[in-house]
Amino acid sequence: MNSEEGIKKLIVVTGMSGAGKSVAIQSLEDLGYFCIDNLPPILLPKIVELMHENNDSLSKVAIGIDLRGKDFFDNLSNELQQVTNLTDIVVQILYLDAKDRVLVTRYKETRRNHPLSEGGSPLPAIQQERQMLADLRGMATHMIDTTEMKPKALRSHILELFNNGKDNIFKINVMSFGFKHGIPIDADLVFDVRFLPNPYYIETLRPLTGLDASVYDYVMKWKETTIFYNKLMDLLKFIMPGYMREGKSQVVIAIGCTGGQHRSVALAERISHDLKEFFDFELSTSHRDAMIEGKINEKA
Repeated sequence: MNSEEGIKKLIVVTGMSGAGKSVAIQSLEDLGYFCIDNLPPILLPKIVELMHENNDSLSKVAIGIDLRGKDFFDNLSNELQQVTNLTDIVVQILYLDAKDRVLVTRYKETRRNHPLSEGGSPLPAIQQERQMLADLRGMATHMIDTTEMKPKALRSHILELFNNGKDNIFKINVMSFGFKHGIPIDADLVFDVRFLPNPYYIETLRPLTGLDASVYDYVMKWKETTIFYNKLMDLLKFIMPGYMREGKSQVVIAIGCTGGQHRSVALAERISHDLKEFFDFELSTSHRDAMIEGKINEKA
Protein backbone atom coordinates (compact mmCIF):
# COMPACT_ATOMS: atom_id res chain seq x y z
CA MET A 1 0.00 0.00 0.00
CA ASN A 2 1.05 3.60 -0.45
CA SER A 3 0.33 7.00 1.02
CA GLU A 4 -2.62 7.57 -1.31
CA GLU A 5 -4.35 4.64 0.38
CA GLY A 6 -3.99 6.15 3.84
CA ILE A 7 -0.78 4.45 4.91
CA LYS A 8 1.87 6.88 6.13
CA LYS A 9 5.57 6.21 5.88
CA LEU A 10 8.34 7.05 8.31
CA ILE A 11 11.97 6.29 7.50
CA VAL A 12 14.53 6.65 10.28
CA VAL A 13 18.00 7.15 8.82
CA THR A 14 20.75 6.30 11.28
CA GLY A 15 24.04 4.47 11.58
CA MET A 16 27.72 5.30 11.81
CA SER A 17 28.78 8.92 11.57
CA GLY A 18 30.50 9.44 8.23
CA ALA A 19 28.73 6.51 6.54
CA GLY A 20 26.57 8.67 4.27
CA LYS A 21 23.46 9.73 6.19
CA SER A 22 23.44 13.21 4.62
CA VAL A 23 23.42 11.68 1.14
CA ALA A 24 20.62 9.34 2.20
CA ILE A 25 18.51 12.20 3.53
CA GLN A 26 19.01 14.20 0.33
CA SER A 27 18.05 11.18 -1.77
CA LEU A 28 14.85 10.62 0.19
CA GLU A 29 14.03 14.30 -0.18
CA ASP A 30 14.30 13.80 -3.95
CA LEU A 31 11.68 11.06 -3.60
CA GLY A 32 9.23 13.48 -2.00
CA TYR A 33 9.85 12.74 1.67
CA PHE A 34 9.62 15.54 4.22
CA CYS A 35 13.11 15.32 5.69
CA ILE A 36 14.51 16.36 9.06
CA ASP A 37 18.21 15.82 9.70
CA ASN A 38 19.85 15.54 13.14
CA LEU A 39 16.56 15.20 15.02
CA PRO A 40 17.02 14.78 18.79
CA PRO A 41 15.52 11.35 19.56
CA ILE A 42 13.37 12.88 22.32
CA LEU A 43 11.35 14.64 19.59
CA LEU A 44 10.48 11.44 17.70
CA PRO A 45 7.07 11.02 19.40
CA LYS A 46 6.21 14.61 18.47
CA ILE A 47 6.95 13.90 14.81
CA VAL A 48 4.69 10.84 14.96
CA GLU A 49 1.97 12.95 16.55
CA LEU A 50 2.24 15.51 13.76
CA MET A 51 2.02 12.72 11.16
CA HIS A 52 -1.28 11.64 12.72
CA GLU A 53 -2.65 15.18 12.63
CA ASN A 54 -1.54 16.15 9.09
CA ASN A 55 -3.03 13.81 6.50
CA ASP A 56 -1.26 15.14 3.43
CA SER A 57 1.85 17.20 4.12
CA LEU A 58 3.42 14.62 6.46
CA SER A 59 2.38 11.37 4.81
CA LYS A 60 6.01 10.57 3.95
CA VAL A 61 8.65 11.58 6.48
CA ALA A 62 12.36 10.76 6.77
CA ILE A 63 14.39 11.73 9.82
CA GLY A 64 18.12 11.53 10.40
CA ILE A 65 19.19 10.55 13.91
CA ASP A 66 22.76 10.08 15.07
CA LEU A 67 25.01 10.64 18.04
CA ARG A 68 25.11 14.39 17.54
CA GLY A 69 22.06 14.20 19.83
CA LYS A 70 23.87 11.87 22.23
CA ASP A 71 22.38 13.51 25.34
CA PHE A 72 18.98 12.13 24.26
CA PHE A 73 20.17 8.92 22.61
CA ASP A 74 19.72 6.42 25.45
CA ASN A 75 15.98 5.99 24.97
CA LEU A 76 16.01 5.89 21.18
CA SER A 77 15.59 2.12 20.90
CA ASN A 78 12.52 2.22 23.16
CA GLU A 79 11.02 5.14 21.24
CA LEU A 80 11.54 3.36 17.92
CA GLN A 81 9.98 0.17 19.25
CA GLN A 82 6.86 2.06 20.28
CA VAL A 83 6.61 3.73 16.89
CA THR A 84 7.03 0.47 14.97
CA ASN A 85 4.09 -0.99 16.89
CA LEU A 86 1.75 1.59 15.37
CA THR A 87 -0.57 0.11 12.78
CA ASP A 88 -1.21 3.24 10.71
CA ILE A 89 2.43 4.22 10.09
CA VAL A 90 4.87 2.05 8.18
CA VAL A 91 8.23 2.52 9.91
CA GLN A 92 11.50 1.55 8.26
CA ILE A 93 14.93 1.94 9.81
CA LEU A 94 17.75 2.56 7.33
CA TYR A 95 21.12 1.84 8.93
CA LEU A 96 24.28 3.01 7.15
CA ASP A 97 27.62 1.44 8.00
CA ALA A 98 31.20 1.35 6.73
CA LYS A 99 34.48 -0.23 7.74
CA ASP A 100 36.47 1.56 10.46
CA ARG A 101 39.41 2.26 8.16
CA VAL A 102 37.14 3.97 5.63
CA LEU A 103 35.40 6.07 8.27
CA VAL A 104 38.79 7.21 9.61
CA THR A 105 39.86 8.18 6.08
CA ARG A 106 36.66 10.13 5.49
CA TYR A 107 37.11 12.09 8.70
CA LYS A 108 40.69 12.91 7.75
CA GLU A 109 39.67 14.01 4.26
CA THR A 110 36.89 16.29 5.50
CA ARG A 111 38.85 17.45 8.57
CA ARG A 112 35.73 17.02 10.68
CA ASN A 113 35.72 15.78 14.25
CA HIS A 114 33.78 12.69 15.20
CA PRO A 115 30.90 13.65 17.56
CA LEU A 116 32.41 11.47 20.30
CA SER A 117 36.08 12.30 19.78
CA GLU A 118 36.16 15.78 21.34
CA GLY A 119 38.99 16.67 18.97
CA GLY A 120 41.04 13.52 19.47
CA SER A 121 41.74 10.54 17.20
CA PRO A 122 38.59 9.37 15.37
CA LEU A 123 39.26 5.61 15.66
CA PRO A 124 38.47 5.16 19.40
CA ALA A 125 35.36 7.32 18.93
CA ILE A 126 34.24 5.21 15.95
CA GLN A 127 34.66 2.03 17.97
CA GLN A 128 32.72 3.52 20.87
CA GLU A 129 29.94 4.63 18.53
CA ARG A 130 29.72 1.14 17.03
CA GLN A 131 29.09 -0.31 20.49
CA MET A 132 26.48 2.30 21.33
CA LEU A 133 24.62 1.59 18.07
CA ALA A 134 24.66 -2.22 18.39
CA ASP A 135 21.02 -2.51 19.50
CA LEU A 136 19.84 -0.06 16.87
CA ARG A 137 21.73 -1.96 14.18
CA GLY A 138 19.82 -5.09 15.13
CA MET A 139 16.51 -3.28 14.63
CA ALA A 140 17.37 -2.11 11.11
CA THR A 141 14.91 -2.79 8.30
CA HIS A 142 17.52 -1.98 5.67
CA MET A 143 21.29 -2.00 6.09
CA ILE A 144 23.71 -0.48 3.57
CA ASP A 145 27.48 -0.85 3.76
CA THR A 146 28.96 2.22 2.06
CA THR A 147 32.60 1.10 2.37
CA GLU A 148 33.02 0.78 -1.40
CA MET A 149 30.28 3.24 -2.39
CA LYS A 150 30.65 6.69 -3.83
CA PRO A 151 27.83 9.19 -3.11
CA LYS A 152 26.27 8.70 -6.55
CA ALA A 153 26.08 4.93 -6.07
CA LEU A 154 24.51 5.37 -2.63
CA ARG A 155 21.90 7.77 -4.05
CA SER A 156 21.08 5.31 -6.80
CA HIS A 157 20.72 2.44 -4.32
CA ILE A 158 18.41 4.42 -2.04
CA LEU A 159 16.25 5.64 -4.91
CA GLU A 160 15.86 2.05 -6.09
CA LEU A 161 15.16 0.80 -2.56
CA PHE A 162 12.44 3.29 -1.66
CA ASN A 163 10.89 4.09 -5.03
CA ASN A 164 8.36 1.24 -4.84
CA GLY A 165 9.66 -0.47 -7.98
CA LYS A 166 9.12 2.50 -10.29
CA ASP A 167 11.72 2.46 -13.04
CA ASN A 168 11.85 6.13 -13.96
CA ILE A 169 11.00 8.63 -11.27
CA PHE A 170 12.02 11.71 -13.21
CA LYS A 171 13.30 12.54 -16.69
CA ILE A 172 15.40 15.45 -17.91
CA ASN A 173 15.83 16.26 -21.59
CA VAL A 174 18.56 18.77 -22.47
CA MET A 175 18.09 20.08 -25.99
CA SER A 176 19.77 22.63 -28.23
CA PHE A 177 17.95 24.84 -30.71
CA GLY A 178 18.32 27.91 -32.91
CA PHE A 179 16.27 31.01 -32.18
CA LYS A 180 15.88 31.71 -35.90
CA HIS A 181 13.99 28.40 -36.16
CA GLY A 182 11.72 29.20 -33.23
CA ILE A 183 11.71 28.44 -29.52
CA PRO A 184 10.69 24.82 -28.72
CA ILE A 185 7.05 24.80 -27.63
CA ASP A 186 7.67 21.98 -25.11
CA ALA A 187 10.56 23.69 -23.29
CA ASP A 188 10.20 24.22 -19.54
CA LEU A 189 13.41 26.25 -19.20
CA VAL A 190 14.99 28.31 -21.99
CA PHE A 191 18.51 29.76 -21.78
CA ASP A 192 19.88 32.13 -24.41
CA VAL A 193 23.63 31.74 -25.12
CA ARG A 194 23.85 34.14 -28.06
CA PHE A 195 26.04 36.44 -25.94
CA LEU A 196 28.94 33.96 -26.17
CA PRO A 197 31.64 34.19 -28.88
CA ASN A 198 30.31 32.58 -32.07
CA PRO A 199 32.32 29.84 -33.89
CA TYR A 200 30.32 30.69 -37.03
CA TYR A 201 32.78 33.49 -37.74
CA ILE A 202 35.73 31.07 -37.78
CA GLU A 203 35.83 29.74 -41.34
CA THR A 204 37.17 26.28 -40.43
CA LEU A 205 34.51 25.84 -37.71
CA ARG A 206 31.53 27.14 -39.67
CA PRO A 207 30.50 23.85 -41.33
CA LEU A 208 30.93 21.88 -38.08
CA THR A 209 28.61 21.53 -35.07
CA GLY A 210 29.06 21.63 -31.31
CA LEU A 211 29.45 17.85 -31.42
CA ASP A 212 32.86 18.33 -33.03
CA ALA A 213 35.74 18.65 -30.57
CA SER A 214 37.19 21.77 -32.20
CA VAL A 215 33.90 23.66 -31.92
CA TYR A 216 33.28 22.38 -28.38
CA ASP A 217 36.73 23.51 -27.25
CA TYR A 218 36.28 26.92 -28.86
CA VAL A 219 32.97 27.51 -27.07
CA MET A 220 34.31 26.35 -23.70
CA LYS A 221 37.59 28.27 -23.70
CA TRP A 222 36.07 31.68 -22.95
CA LYS A 223 35.80 33.20 -19.48
CA GLU A 224 32.19 34.20 -20.20
CA THR A 225 31.33 30.56 -20.90
CA THR A 226 32.87 29.35 -17.65
CA ILE A 227 31.04 31.94 -15.53
CA PHE A 228 27.71 31.30 -17.25
CA TYR A 229 28.07 27.54 -17.07
CA ASN A 230 28.92 27.46 -13.36
CA LYS A 231 26.00 29.73 -12.46
CA LEU A 232 23.61 27.72 -14.64
CA MET A 233 24.67 24.39 -13.14
CA ASP A 234 24.22 25.75 -9.61
CA LEU A 235 20.68 26.77 -10.58
CA LEU A 236 19.82 23.44 -12.23
CA LYS A 237 21.17 21.38 -9.33
CA PHE A 238 19.02 23.43 -6.98
CA ILE A 239 15.73 23.40 -8.88
CA MET A 240 15.59 19.91 -10.44
CA PRO A 241 14.73 18.09 -7.18
CA GLY A 242 12.10 20.76 -6.51
CA TYR A 243 10.40 20.09 -9.85
CA MET A 244 10.29 16.39 -9.03
CA ARG A 245 8.84 16.97 -5.56
CA GLU A 246 6.09 19.08 -7.11
CA GLY A 247 5.01 16.10 -9.19
CA LYS A 248 6.54 16.81 -12.61
CA SER A 249 7.58 13.65 -14.41
CA GLN A 250 9.95 15.38 -16.83
CA VAL A 251 11.67 18.70 -17.50
CA VAL A 252 12.91 19.98 -20.88
CA ILE A 253 15.91 22.31 -20.65
CA ALA A 254 16.41 24.21 -23.92
CA ILE A 255 19.70 25.91 -24.75
CA GLY A 256 19.47 28.33 -27.69
CA CYS A 257 21.89 30.18 -29.93
CA THR A 258 21.32 31.88 -33.27
CA GLY A 259 21.18 28.83 -35.54
CA GLY A 260 21.34 25.96 -33.07
CA GLN A 261 24.51 24.56 -34.61
CA HIS A 262 27.51 25.53 -32.49
CA ARG A 263 27.23 27.16 -29.04
CA SER A 264 23.94 25.66 -27.94
CA VAL A 265 24.96 22.17 -29.04
CA ALA A 266 28.26 22.27 -27.17
CA LEU A 267 26.68 23.57 -23.97
CA ALA A 268 23.76 21.13 -24.12
CA GLU A 269 26.23 18.25 -24.38
CA ARG A 270 28.23 19.43 -21.40
CA ILE A 271 25.17 20.17 -19.25
CA SER A 272 23.68 16.75 -19.95
CA HIS A 273 26.96 14.99 -19.19
CA ASP A 274 27.47 16.79 -15.88
CA LEU A 275 23.86 16.40 -14.73
CA LYS A 276 24.23 12.64 -15.27
CA GLU A 277 27.23 12.69 -12.96
CA PHE A 278 25.30 14.56 -10.27
CA PHE A 279 21.79 13.07 -10.47
CA ASP A 280 20.42 9.57 -10.90
CA PHE A 281 17.52 10.84 -12.99
CA GLU A 282 17.04 9.59 -16.53
CA LEU A 283 18.69 12.07 -18.89
CA SER A 284 18.57 12.45 -22.65
CA THR A 285 20.15 14.93 -25.05
CA SER A 286 18.80 16.15 -28.40
CA HIS A 287 19.85 18.75 -30.97
CA ARG A 288 16.84 20.02 -32.88
CA ASP A 289 18.52 22.29 -35.41
CA ALA A 290 22.17 21.24 -35.64
CA MET A 291 21.71 19.16 -38.77
CA ILE A 292 19.39 21.69 -40.39
CA GLU A 293 22.17 24.24 -40.17
CA GLY A 294 24.64 21.68 -41.50
CA LYS A 295 22.52 21.15 -44.59
CA ILE A 296 22.11 24.89 -45.07
CA ASN A 297 25.87 25.36 -44.97
CA GLU A 298 26.38 22.53 -47.46
CA LYS A 299 24.06 24.24 -49.94
CA ALA A 300 25.61 27.68 -49.46
